[in-house]
Amino acid sequence: MTFQRARSEEQREIRRRAILDTVAAMLEEMPVAEVSLNEISRRVGLAKSNVLRYFESREAVLLELLDSFLESWIAELTDELAAGVEAGASPETRARQLAEILSRTLANRAVLCDLFGAQGGVLERNVSVEVVKRHKRSSLAKLTAMSDLLRRHVPELGDEAPMFCLMGLASAGALSTYVPPPPSLLTAYADEPALGVLHMELREALLISFTSTLLGVLPRA
Repeated sequence: MTFQRARSEEQREIRRRAILDTVAAMLEEMPVAEVSLNEISRRVGLAKSNVLRYFESREAVLLELLDSFLESWIAELTDELAAGVEAGASPETRARQLAEILSRTLANRAVLCDLFGAQGGVLERNVSVEVVKRHKRSSLAKLTAMSDLLRRHVPELGDEAPMFCLMGLASAGALSTYVPPPPSLLTAYADEPALGVLHMELREALLISFTSTLLGVLPRA
């Protein structure tokens, strides 16, 4: 892919979108840690200096994708919760249904979890104050939307909903760093099956985390 210099805002937006789409495709092939500015430049067909005309750093591209992927997941979650949480069920039942939907839909979005895992320690560090502020404003708006959505189905969460959402997304990022395990670890599990108790599937780990947290914050009868 090669580009001529963008001469209008519309052309600039086309370039930005092409960079975002290219990096999104890369994330389907490799973890966040392996996405480099050199490879972005090569795949999009622009010199690194030209890529940096549209995004100030690799991290700025990934933060924008994180915002986009999070918005898409919340939209999916809206439909999933409407179909999967029984309005007339007990608080505990609804909490378990919520935990199942959260863990399943997040586990199906491994790239989003990988981005959550890199957010604090990597992605927010090589960007300007303006980029961080824009990202945090967007994150806050999505956190509010997610909190309101969860309270619609489990109103017993009350004021705990925003913190549950924040900790849940942080847990998804942390747990995703263990999945999939490297080949050496899989070999170790095969050689010593007793070690397999330490092996985690992302969906199962998320389900345990979400369920225990939700049941812990529900008001006691």
